[in-house]
Parts: sequence; C-alpha cells; structure tokens
Amino acid sequence: MAPARPTNSREKVRTYRERLRAQGLRPIQIWVPDVRAQAFAEEAHRQSLAVAQSAHAADDQDFIDSISDRGDE
Repeated sequence: MAPARPTNSREKVRTYRERLRAQGLRPIQIWVPDVRAQAFAEEAHRQSLAVAQSAHAADDQDFIDSISDRGDE
C-alpha cells in the first residue's frame, strides 16, 4: 500500500524537499536585484549612459556583438 498523501501545504513542501534531498540536491536562497524598482531603472540608465559616452564605447560594443548569439546566422 502506498503511503498516505500529504493533505496540507506544509506537509507537501516537506515531502517534496525530502525527495529532492534524497536525489542529492540541497536548497539554496539567492537575492537578486529587483528589476521592477525605480532605483534599479535609474542606475541601469546611469550605467548605460556612462558606457555609451566612454571613449571605448565602440570597442566595447564590438566585443559584445562578437560574443552575442542573436540568432541571425
């Protein structure tokens, strides 16, 4: 007979995590910038202007283009 299925969310998450651990996995938590925040948009804009106005802008863009896969080939 199969084990009883968990009925509440906490139990479901616990058994799910146990299965993953049994597969040799472990949970991690990472924090990333909130790209929806106004401060993020402002900083991204500031940095993009700095790069665009750099004396090395053309060389930098050539490098990015050379390593980018734009699916046009």
